Amino acid sequence: MIPWIESKTFVILGITFQTWGAFVALGFALGTYLAWRRAKEKGLDPQRILDLAFWIFLAAFAGARAFHVLFYDPTHYLANPLDAINPWLPGYSMFGGFIGAAAVFFWTMYRHKLDWISYADTIIWGVPWGCGVGRIGCFLIHDHPGTLTNFILGVKYPGGETRHDLGLYLSIIGFATGILFLWLNRKRREPGFWFGTYLMIEGASRFWLDFYRIADATYFGLTPTQYLAVPMAGFGIWMIFRSRTTPNPSSERRG
Repeated sequence: MIPWIESKTFVILGITFQTWGAFVALGFALGTYLAWRRAKEKGLDPQRILDLAFWIFLAAFAGARAFHVLFYDPTHYLANPLDAINPWLPGYSMFGGFIGAAAVFFWTMYRHKLDWISYADTIIWGVPWGCGVGRIGCFLIHDHPGTLTNFILGVKYPGGETRHDLGLYLSIIGFATGILFLWLNRKRREPGFWFGTYLMIEGASRFWLDFYRIADATYFGLTPTQYLAVPMAGFGIWMIFRSRTTPNPSSERRG
């Protein structure tokens, strides 16, 4: 079992930092750096990655907040509307962040007439590692408690019971996906493969793990995230299939 480890804030050089926010920011910075480096390796514009990262950061936080307000705790925010725009209060949804990020990404691709699949493959390369780091913050504040368990990775909560801790699991899945990407990168992959693979893993894992949550809103037995996880995984599978059946023009020219 995993012992109870909790950190809401920490102090460095006399400055107090919020643990969750610090790990999310660190994860976003790491993901951006890996995507930037990947862009250089693949002959894409690395500056475009940095420009996108700025707007994706803002859109992801806005989307994460809006999705939580609308679908996870609407009653509270109807009674306290100003809480919805208070960034210091808890309440952010990862999948809402994905929606915000996707909106900015596809608008940028359309506006500048860029190859969206190549850029999606590049940006997604850093996302698993960023999520792995960012979710450490979720684990340390324990904002995703799960059901009781005897699982070896269960966390011993202060009351004495052992529970699934979804923040821990999501962090592990993030790092495991990043390692899987490195292993799969041993051979050449067609455009869309990396984007599709991530969507498939993220969608399937979130749909499965949300059944262990105890504090989330549900609609007809499923969380709001689960309703998005199904099409996400399905689209990811389609992207992988597409990458295997659609020839890459550049590879045809080389052949």
